[in-house]
Amino acid sequence: DILNYLPSRISALCMILSAGICGYSVKNAWRIFIRDRYRHASPNSAQTESVMAGALQVRLAGPASYFGKVYEKPFIGDPVKKIEAKDIIAANRIMKVTAVISWIVLAAVRVIVITVIFGT
Repeated sequence: DILNYLPSRISALCMILSAGICGYSVKNAWRIFIRDRYRHASPNSAQTESVMAGALQVRLAGPASYFGKVYEKPFIGDPVKKIEAKDIIAANRIMKVTAVISWIVLAAVRVIVITVIFGT
């Protein structure tokens, strides 16, 4: 959890931007992120999950079944609409754009760090 603390939050911010680029609500993605980002046993797991739930206006997580036993877990997001198959395609698109944005951000950070360290 310690090593993924910063990457999970950077990923969430990149995903919020991606949601807007893909035509989804940045405002709702941000709102659900702020509200639900800690609704998971791990401090990092719900960071991007909350953004996706907000962007797609669906409710994720909730009760889960493991080996036939149901465990109550908090929901993430609001059930504005029912999850449909097309939401999988939308989620994949948002994740692909997030990957590109993350790559650009990390490449820029690398250039800045190298410039500061080596002065070139």
